[in-house]
Amino acid sequence: MKPVHTIDDVIITLGNIILESKTNNNPLGYFATLYRKVTIKVKEGVDNDFFDDGPRMEKLDVIFANRYLDAYFTFQENKTVTKSWEKAFNLSNKYWPIVLQHLLIGINAHINLDLGIAAAEVAKGEDIENLKGDFDKINEVLSSLVKEVENDLAEIWPTLKKILKWTRKVDDFLVDFSMKLARDGAWEFAKELSSSPGNMITELIRERDVKVAEKARIVIKPGFIVQIVLMIVRLGERGTIKDKINDLNE
Repeated sequence: MKPVHTIDDVIITLGNIILESKTNNNPLGYFATLYRKVTIKVKEGVDNDFFDDGPRMEKLDVIFANRYLDAYFTFQENKTVTKSWEKAFNLSNKYWPIVLQHLLIGINAHINLDLGIAAAEVAKGEDIENLKGDFDKINEVLSSLVKEVENDLAEIWPTLKKILKWTRKVDDFLVDFSMKLARDGAWEFAKELSSSPGNMITELIRERDVKVAEKARIVIKPGFIVQIVLMIVRLGERGTIKDKINDLNE
């Protein structure tokens, strides 16, 4: 895959992945659909001067997206990807994970690992604290989508919200992977990379990847009670993979 160079390229490429996923009934299309929504919101923010530095934010978005796209296409070629993305992509081969699990495990890899790397790269040669304001504004973009995603999931299975509220354990499962917490961790990782010598970066990323991949276990094996609840949700999910992608895309 050739790297993308603009935010419009990112949106087009994600659209192609979504189309391919619908054609092949591939659950990887769930995360790509959410990610495309986020990217469109970021583009709107850049176009409407929501960010302090629009061109820098587009550069960050493109660097960030290239990490996911490179991992996605590398995995399609049966080549080695980061442990974090390997966990996420392998989940697509299993029947039982619900849409929410596919989304969360993608968020885990992309935000907990990739975002810090992208932020440190775009701030290279400058004080990374200058990026903090726009980095925080990304939180606002994501927060606006959380409620939207909850509603999309409720379309796929209407009683999902009731079940999530019914058991505190499932609430804890979701809290562990809240986007805000993930992004806070990503900022700390970005600062660590930014303040470290160049010869340490590869090892820091490797160590972070191991930790993020380990965290994926919360999504894959969330415990007996949560797993039973999620299996009930899975049996009640409406429609084919294509239908679910369409629901998320609306």
